[in-house]
Amino acid sequence: MGIPIYVEDEIGKKWDRCITDGLLKFSSGLLIGGLFSVLFFKRKRWPLLMGSGFGVGMAYSNCEKDLNATVTAAGKCL
Repeated sequence: MGIPIYVEDEIGKKWDRCITDGLLKFSSGLLIGGLFSVLFFKRKRWPLLMGSGFGVGMAYSNCEKDLNATVTAAGKCL
C-alpha cells in the first residue's frame, strides 16, 4: 500500500509553487519592462510597472487554475 497523500499537503505544495512562480514572473516582467523602458521609452517608469503587472497577473491566473483543480478534485473524491 502506498503512502496516503493528504489534500492539505498537496495544497501547501501548490502554494509554494505559486509563490515561486509569482516571484519569477514578477522579476522577468520587471526585467523585460526595464529593457523596453531603456531601449524604446526614454527611461519612463510605466513599462516597468506594466511588465511586472503582467507577470503578477499571469502568475495569479496560473495559481488560481491550479488550486481550483485541486479543490474540485478533492471535492469529487468525498
